[in-house]
Amino acid sequence: MDLRQLAPHVWQLPFPVGHVHLVALSDDAYAAVDTGLPGSAPAILDAITRLGGRPGALRQIVLTHCHVDHMGSAADLVAATGARVLAGAPEVPYVEGTRPEPPPDLTPVERALHERVLAGIAADGVPPLRHTRVDVALHDGDVLDGWPEPARVLHVPGHTPGSIALHLPESRVLFPGDAVATDPDGTRVLLGPLNVDRARAIASFRRLAALDEVDTVCVPHGVPVRSDGHAALAAATPEADWR
Repeated sequence: MDLRQLAPHVWQLPFPVGHVHLVALSDDAYAAVDTGLPGSAPAILDAITRLGGRPGALRQIVLTHCHVDHMGSAADLVAATGARVLAGAPEVPYVEGTRPEPPPDLTPVERALHERVLAGIAADGVPPLRHTRVDVALHDGDVLDGWPEPARVLHVPGHTPGSIALHLPESRVLFPGDAVATDPDGTRVLLGPLNVDRARAIASFRRLAALDEVDTVCVPHGVPVRSDGHAALAAATPEADWR
């Protein structure tokens, strides 16, 4: 699969559902922001090898939230590399499987999208989800250890109760999780669909849109925003999306 470099330390590994982003922490240490669907671990490990990493070079797995297309391969990656798993504190019971994740509150447009996504996953024979232990519970304002520059954790609830985003002000990079999406050709920035609380999701979107130091927006679904991400977020109309 093609690796796309989005910033000096950041690469996107695109998947049909749920892109994975890799961050170089050092010459031979990497972090993954999300892990794709179950069965994605071999492609992720191959991508790290192509970037020059040795087996075991994956040191951190940061889960923006608990959905299967984001945490799906975390358990396999932990088994292969011993990487630590980090997730927002309210997401921990969902990632670890001690509580069922809350269902989304769908608009009619979202209901049709949700059905298509689930049908596609079933048709592709995706393996069952394996839950995994969370090593570090993250809170709003935390700064991640070991990153090449400060990586600030932002609590952005709405898509799920404990969704997080990561902001790297020096590189002007934002990992919004599913708080933000783009349309297939990358011309519009959208509210991420399939939210448990639409009003909170819109408020979280607006919080991210207020960040000044953003050029690159590493969306998990759609085409990345490669320049002037602050303006693209500020111009969006999340209240009108998915109605």
